[in-house]
Amino acid sequence: MAVCPPSDFTPDFAKGNGLVAAIAQDDATGDVLMLAWMNEEAWRKTLETGEAHYYSRSRRELWHKGGTSGHVQRVRSIRLDCDSDAVLLRIEQVGAACHEGFRSCFFREYKDGQVTPCSPKMCDPKEIYKK
Repeated sequence: MAVCPPSDFTPDFAKGNGLVAAIAQDDATGDVLMLAWMNEEAWRKTLETGEAHYYSRSRRELWHKGGTSGHVQRVRSIRLDCDSDAVLLRIEQVGAACHEGFRSCFFREYKDGQVTPCSPKMCDPKEIYKK
């Protein structure tokens, strides 16, 4: 990825007070793995490194996905929506995408009146995020 796209391929960070929604989608399967937020710094770091970077609203800081866990997201392609206020990252997920250890953050499904798991648990987060 480490190539700068044309200037007209840039999210409109002004619409969301400096943030845009960023969806991570598995490039091979099409599964939606997570939703996070990007600011301009996260956008630039993602382009520079080829790995997903986000902005943590709760910690108010840049966040390199997998920087602690090793479960990085290698960017294969990037799409912008028609209004340039949402980003779709087509990624290769290494390990679990969810901080709770599931392959996808969308690991629960409501269907036919019941909630059931729909994504495998890949690891114990207590083992990964030891401090």
